[in-house]
Amino acid sequence: MKFALAASILALTASTAFAENPMVGGAAMYEEKNIVENAVNSADHTTLVAAVQAAGLVETLSGEGPFTVFAPTNDAFAKLPAGTVETLLKPENKDQLTKILTCHVVAANAMSEAIMKMVDDDKGAHPVKTVGGCEFTAMYEGDKVMIKDGQGNIANVTIADVKQSNGVIHVIDTVLLPAM
Repeated sequence: MKFALAASILALTASTAFAENPMVGGAAMYEEKNIVENAVNSADHTTLVAAVQAAGLVETLSGEGPFTVFAPTNDAFAKLPAGTVETLLKPENKDQLTKILTCHVVAANAMSEAIMKMVDDDKGAHPVKTVGGCEFTAMYEGDKVMIKDGQGNIANVTIADVKQSNGVIHVIDTVLLPAM
């Protein structure tokens, strides 16, 4: 009986620890680490991390915040036309890369519940102004938040509310692009 009770307590402790540190890209995301410190450990975000480094945004996204980052996965970047990522990573395209990346960042700490409330308050679609000067549209269906970019593409939040010391990450399945 004591063993069963101890095992139950251990299982509860482990599940609580898991809830506090969600897994993204095979790595635990720690609330006491900043956005960059966590992102570099996610196997699903190596392209995003390389792009953030190429754009010179590491220091900014390591800063105080608060930031909400809609973080596209490697698969999201792979959906772009062939050669797009490689072209954007070239030094001569740093301004364009910076624009795209900062359009994934909002200067707020917006958890999914708050985003859904804003969508409800705005009768189904809430305008989202990004650090990069883009205006996107937040929506939701069921418990899934979606972001419509400037070109009409829809990014689904696949992992929401990954708390960071300087904000929150929402993992998305599509790269958000500014209006042309």
